[in-house]
Amino acid sequence: MAPLPRPQKTPDDSPDAYVGLDADAAERQARERGWATVRRLAPDAVITMEHMPGRLNLAVREGSVVRCWQG
Repeated sequence: MAPLPRPQKTPDDSPDAYVGLDADAAERQARERGWATVRRLAPDAVITMEHMPGRLNLAVREGSVVRCWQG
């Protein structure tokens, strides 16, 4: 039997801190703080709801982050 994958560690970082930032700056900051995956989305994008530890989602409107969440 194959070993179970180890969950990625989630950075000790508040997603709320990214709201209001310029999208490029927010993405750069998230990567520097250890987020394995940073995903930019339109605020009304249709997405699947699977949770991926280590991923930060940025909802971006007109170049600024309007919502941010883990997974």
